[in-house]
Amino acid sequence: MLENLKKVGSIGDIIEVKRGFGRNFLIANKKALYASKENISQVQKIKTDLSKKDNDKKQAALKIFGKINKKEFIVKKLSTENNELYGSVKPTEIAKLIHEKDKIEIKPSMIQPIYEIKSLGKFKVKIFLHSEVDAEIIINVQSEETIQ
Repeated sequence: MLENLKKVGSIGDIIEVKRGFGRNFLIANKKALYASKENISQVQKIKTDLSKKDNDKKQAALKIFGKINKKEFIVKKLSTENNELYGSVKPTEIAKLIHEKDKIEIKPSMIQPIYEIKSLGKFKVKIFLHSEVDAEIIINVQSEETIQ
């Protein structure tokens, strides 16, 4: 492993994963290398550099965490009479909202609504900033106007 990944492994770990996940995600995204003798010795040599980079990412994630954790964001959507939305609030929309309000770049893949947001009300949303840092925000969905 070249990176700390939640529920997968830490830097320097030798893990066993399904071939597709290893090839298509871990190796393709430079999060891991095949566990050959050369790669294992190479990772052991650069482990401190990787740990330092990971620590820098963690510090950046903690700064973002301080700015957005427990914050409430308001989304106005069209809704029916019984408070259901036409469609739902997607992670891409939440990422755009955070960027507009706080000028913080968050990838939609980092955003995980606890429940699908398909009605008016307040919803908790988890944001995975780093393998060890998770923020939680509240999305307050309000009615733009009711359509009969």
